[in-house]
Amino acid sequence: MSLNTFGHLFRVTTWGESHGPALGATVDGCPPGVPVTEEAIQHWLDRRKPGQNKYTTQRREADEVEILSGVFEGLSTGTPIQLMIRNTDQRSKDYGDIAEKFRPGHADITYWQKYGIRDYRGGGRSSARETAARVAAGGVARAALAQLAPGLTITGYMVQMGPNGINRELFDAAEIERNPFWVPDAQAAEDWASYLDGLRKSGDSVGAVIEVVASGVPAGLGAPIYGKLDTDLAAAMMSINAVKGVEIGDGMAAAALTGSQNADEISMGEAGPVYGSNHAGGILGGISTGQDVVVRFAVKPTSSILTPRKTITKSGEETEIVTKGRHDPCVGIRAVPVGEAMMACVLLDHLLLHRGQVGDRGGKIG
Repeated sequence: MSLNTFGHLFRVTTWGESHGPALGATVDGCPPGVPVTEEAIQHWLDRRKPGQNKYTTQRREADEVEILSGVFEGLSTGTPIQLMIRNTDQRSKDYGDIAEKFRPGHADITYWQKYGIRDYRGGGRSSARETAARVAAGGVARAALAQLAPGLTITGYMVQMGPNGINRELFDAAEIERNPFWVPDAQAAEDWASYLDGLRKSGDSVGAVIEVVASGVPAGLGAPIYGKLDTDLAAAMMSINAVKGVEIGDGMAAAALTGSQNADEISMGEAGPVYGSNHAGGILGGISTGQDVVVRFAVKPTSSILTPRKTITKSGEETEIVTKGRHDPCVGIRAVPVGEAMMACVLLDHLLLHRGQVGDRGGKIG
């Protein structure tokens, strides 16, 4: 299977399967001299790991990262950084019933049609467990960004679960880390808890919308026409397992605006340009403006559910399927740190590209 690598100068290759002995990432292009430790990367992995509350899969994985290469005395050497996370709580017997059946909404059928072979234990590469490797790579990217763009911050949170959205007037960033849904609205967190508990007990699942905001992004990242920052961000978010839609800034809602409403007016401030709004999501012509970069992505409901669904077998017989095992009733919950990691990888990649091509030759204003 090819095409397991993303990025231009900062390149990440993920490997491994959900029920194999281990999974991980090979990170190439990290500048030398960046502080990289297992402890620092583990902080981000701990936010994604399963089994932390009743609203996520009860698979118990420590998700402990091991650095196998590319780091010496706590600093990156400029050579490939190999990250490994061992699987320790696989229960492959849970998937025996689906060895000959295809789960509706899952990649089982397309993997079979493409390759003629599939790892039915948890879905193999199509499992959301693959995202642990992305989060580990994102930890390396964050460490490099801390040196190259020390004022840059990345924050992800859930803005919708099923039909239930947050009240933006109640937005409180401090709430994000206080509830199991990464939601910046205390009332929504309370409401969603009972809503998801009912779905979980009924054997069903639901989708979600995640928003990721990068603040302190330097102006000038990205390039026309095929190297747009929003192009790579959209591709990165869309590559996350179960993601079915991505938008930048106002996204699809911009189609309902007039030109006078949508245009982000510009004035001159003491430190440079000041924008009156951010409908563009911090990107114009594929190049960052210096405003917050805002990305949202939609995650579909978990396909592995206890509710019986009609399907077919590999031999073409019609049947029903119930997916046993331990699964997320809303996989969007654990997608929050994954979206943050992909944002970090793309921004670092474009920062390195910009530095290599343009350096400090950008146009000055004022």
